[in-house]
Amino acid sequence: MINMNDQSSTKKAKGFSRLLNGVEKVGNKLPDPFMLFVYLSVFTIIGSWIISLFGVTTTQPGTGEEIAIKSLISGEGLQYILTSMLENFTGFKPLGLVLAMMLGIGLANKVGLLETAIKSTILKAPKSLITYAVIFVGILGNLASDAAFVIVPPLAAMVFYTLGRHPLAGLAAGFAGVGSGFTANIIIAGTDALLSGISTEVMESLDSNIVVTPVDNWYFMIVSVVVLSVTGALITEKIVEPRLGKYEGEGGTELEESTKLEKRGFRNAVFAALGFIAILIVAIAIPGSALRNEEGGIIPSPFLSGIVPIILLFFITIGVAYGVTVKKITSTRDISGYMGEAMKEMSGFIVLIFAAAQFIAYFDWTNIGTWIAVSGANFLGSINMTGLPVVIGFVFLTALMNMFIFSGSAQWALEAPIFLKMFYLLDYHPAFIQAAYRIADSSTNIITPMNPYIIIVLAFMKEYDKKAGLGTLIALMLPYAVIFLSVWIVLLLAFALLGIPFGPGVGMYIN
Repeated sequence: MINMNDQSSTKKAKGFSRLLNGVEKVGNKLPDPFMLFVYLSVFTIIGSWIISLFGVTTTQPGTGEEIAIKSLISGEGLQYILTSMLENFTGFKPLGLVLAMMLGIGLANKVGLLETAIKSTILKAPKSLITYAVIFVGILGNLASDAAFVIVPPLAAMVFYTLGRHPLAGLAAGFAGVGSGFTANIIIAGTDALLSGISTEVMESLDSNIVVTPVDNWYFMIVSVVVLSVTGALITEKIVEPRLGKYEGEGGTELEESTKLEKRGFRNAVFAALGFIAILIVAIAIPGSALRNEEGGIIPSPFLSGIVPIILLFFITIGVAYGVTVKKITSTRDISGYMGEAMKEMSGFIVLIFAAAQFIAYFDWTNIGTWIAVSGANFLGSINMTGLPVVIGFVFLTALMNMFIFSGSAQWALEAPIFLKMFYLLDYHPAFIQAAYRIADSSTNIITPMNPYIIIVLAFMKEYDKKAGLGTLIALMLPYAVIFLSVWIVLLLAFALLGIPFGPGVGMYIN
């Protein structure tokens, strides 16, 4: 007897797979990523000129300052293009972050530490839990800020390849955890402090008795980590891996059993890691520590601001400890040599970043992104909807605007003055609206072209599939973005309707 439900499910699965194949096919017909960003830059230049002809302006939320769309086809625009080109490139934040991180990670990789670490830890874990662990680690990776985009996806790909699974599925799982799960965590992170600070500043002009603290979304985010870890693992195993099929490329290397020397090297690397962490804890714990803020806390603090250099030194420390033990580092020249090898592999990324940095800088300078964001926010506010439907509308609008403004704090600084005021008049708690913002902003991080780390993930992807393009990556990540957002909306509604606090004493409405 044929099960009609099974037939329906199979048809839906095939339909979704055809949709993703279509996205990949269309996306891969786009120009080479370098030229794509060149064309986008040209489009921005021409578009800014056309829009400016109509005298388009917008009001900066919070300050009330009137902002006009600036044309790059003007005397001022030409000066900006010529004088900012080098600064756009060298001042592009992800460039320095990625290259600095790759000095340390590259060293650890070249001496063989990462390979041995994977063989000695993750590969010995139950295989049924590997996918869940990858998503979970990726979500918690936001503790290392943007550095997680550089660390987690390639390691996840390596793990999957070693287990005989498709490495791109591992890379996708790692990227989804880091990107779409960026705002969630089981402990309070810098994101909580940054967003709550903006919310509190906005609310001061409305009601000085309402303060949004870093823990006001904590309960919701703890549950989110668990829910997203399970969701991400199921997406990987039920949708992404079946679509990718069996990996037949030559992008990786099979990991063999560790030798006694490698095991000794890993042991020494662990000791070095524990020593590094112990010293760091002591440095933070010392009264009046320079790593704390003026109030003695660590959110925010020089410690969090300097997390990337700290991680760099950590990888150099454990890389050297391992390399010396296995005799791959016999002199200081070897250290710089391995780092140099790692940098050679980043040459394509550096070239690509040059074009991407120009496009993002031009888009920001023209104020087009701000205009789109504010116009969208004003439209949603003008339809005068009340109740939870308007909150869901706000979520979808934020997800859409994330296509144009990647920075979560920058986008919240634009949206908060408009939406916190609007929802305050409807008696919604600002921390609840902040949580709604966070799920939308986070979910679509992995598909927005404004995310500079998409370029990095694409570079990692090409190590396993030389023909992979932006279409391949977007098709790979689209299921995560759509399903994460859908599941997160359901979770948000469950907390709201069941009266579950989003944080200590924080509900959907102002008490």
